[in-house]
Amino acid sequence: MRKTRLSVMVGAVMALAGCSLMPPKTFPTADHVDLDRFMGPWYVIAHIPPSKTKNAYNEIERYTRGDDSDTINVKFTYRDGGFDGEQKTMTPWASVLENSENAVWAMHFYYVLRLQYVISYVSPDYDTTIVARDKRDYVWIMARTPKISDAKYQSLVERVGDMGYDTSKLRKVPQQPLSERDDL
Repeated sequence: MRKTRLSVMVGAVMALAGCSLMPPKTFPTADHVDLDRFMGPWYVIAHIPPSKTKNAYNEIERYTRGDDSDTINVKFTYRDGGFDGEQKTMTPWASVLENSENAVWAMHFYYVLRLQYVISYVSPDYDTTIVARDKRDYVWIMARTPKISDAKYQSLVERVGDMGYDTSKLRKVPQQPLSERDDL
């Protein structure tokens, strides 16, 4: 009986250790993220999305600082199925993980679900970013504008591939020009 309890406890500890939000050292993270510069709107240019947003149009993530220095408020909006589709909004919040140079966040949904959010790359001028997960299940290529050049896009796709993702699964997110939008 005692041996069984010990086996269960060891198994539980190992399972919990596998739930860490910190990515392994081999997974790329930005060297340092200046949170103030990272705040604001980011347009999703392409993604390997969760099933809920597989038909998203005009997808935008907006970040603002919370009341304390380590909390980020998030407003995620998109149109479902087309530019005229129903607008959907999610408002999770994020906490910045210690010792991550602000590059690893825990994204909190409904106070019970906590997901890893890794800023794997941010350009020096903070106009493009790649947000990923070490499970390599989801990834987001984002920019400060709804459109980026083909050369810049291909460079970001190459980075995603270098991270171990299957880039054939990337979906370009349709984005209307700002002048044609009513969701800003």
